[in-house]
Amino acid sequence: MKRSLVLLALAAAAAAVSAPGQSVFTPGVRPFVTVDAPVIALEHVRVIDGTGAEPLEDRTIVIENGRIRSIGGEIPANARRLDLSGRSVIPGLVGMHEHLFYPSFDRIPLYIGQGFSFPRLYLASGVTTARTAGTLEPQTDLNLKRMIDSGLMPGPKMLITVGYLEGKGSFTPQMAELNGPEDARRFVEFWAAQGAHSFKAYMHITRAELSAAIVTAHERGLKVTGHLCSVGFREAAALGIDNLEHGIIVDTEFEPSKKPDVCPDADFRRIDVGSTPVKEMIDDLVAHHVAVTSTLAVFESAPPLERRFLDALSPDAARLYLAGRAMIRPEGLAVSAARVTKELEFERAFVKAGGLLTAGCDPTGNGSALAGFGDQRNLELLVKGGFTPLEAIRIATLNGAKFLGLDDHIGSISPGKQADLVVIGGNPAANISDVKKVELVFKDGVGYDPVKLLESVRGQVGLH
Repeated sequence: MKRSLVLLALAAAAAAVSAPGQSVFTPGVRPFVTVDAPVIALEHVRVIDGTGAEPLEDRTIVIENGRIRSIGGEIPANARRLDLSGRSVIPGLVGMHEHLFYPSFDRIPLYIGQGFSFPRLYLASGVTTARTAGTLEPQTDLNLKRMIDSGLMPGPKMLITVGYLEGKGSFTPQMAELNGPEDARRFVEFWAAQGAHSFKAYMHITRAELSAAIVTAHERGLKVTGHLCSVGFREAAALGIDNLEHGIIVDTEFEPSKKPDVCPDADFRRIDVGSTPVKEMIDDLVAHHVAVTSTLAVFESAPPLERRFLDALSPDAARLYLAGRAMIRPEGLAVSAARVTKELEFERAFVKAGGLLTAGCDPTGNGSALAGFGDQRNLELLVKGGFTPLEAIRIATLNGAKFLGLDDHIGSISPGKQADLVVIGGNPAANISDVKKVELVFKDGVGYDPVKLLESVRGQVGLH
């Protein structure tokens, strides 16, 4: 038996004999666990519940056997009590566009798997549930999910979106290219059988291929999202797509030169979000119950540079990233800022029309949006763009849980739900940037130390 199978068997055996409410972890996880008890009381916290409601001040959250038992009320005598005066508690972030790979910064567009560092970064940043929204190594991601679920390594609850369902013209040699609808059907059938949670269509897919993928996925109770270009948003909605990534920035249906099933060169700056055609598109998405994933952080060419970001990168990755950043011209920065502004205008209009907006990091692009850190940056950008802090937190928590059909279990803070919670040293309802002050992350009632998680990946991003 190979070593990995032995470890999985040991983890399963340990879990089978563990006492109720008491967790058993392998040596790969135990060093990062700082709070683990059958009953835990988080005392004197500000509760920001994820629903958009006003915060509850000076409350006590009681966790019992991995679930939220109560908010306020009597503290059980056997509880492990934590005085968290001055802290806030929000639901664990539900990241809806996460990846386990990062750009190589080479001339060839290749991406390096980050199965070691990224799960730790997500968890340390307060992301307790992560939908991958595309993978270049499906089997690796599926196996990493199983390892996390088995307690062999730290990380969020992973939902593996397999793809890319791409047509002719992929930009990286790590993607397969479909050869028609039947090929798309076989792709979905195969990976659904391997345990895929959902599927992602990409830029050069045809309408016929996309339709085949959607029908095949829906037959199995699975969903399809898309970062589209050759297919417009209204076309995708008519075909039954469930989710669209990135928003108006990638929708090419308003490009005058657009041809069916062809990804054109398009300029988002020509799109008028207030125009009748865009309003009709938004209404169409809402009518078809198509959710949109906000990925604002990946559109920033040069966000504020943080020490923790550089500390996480390998020396070579840091050098190459900084060199590339220094080459960005003022006009490039202006385009980046306009892109974020335009997307936020669309997202506000989409939400106002009744659309379900979720959020995710997409740690790709030029490398600026790092796993977990980018999820926190999204919250800052949402608020900068006109959403209130409470609205932004809801977008990043409860809205994602709703799309996933998991809002009975995660996404907000209420009795009976899983204790996926983030303890923050500040008040993000007043200052959204406080979401970066993560002091403790609970996943299923087990508290993880974000400082130790971050320290464990120092200098590792870009390597593995």
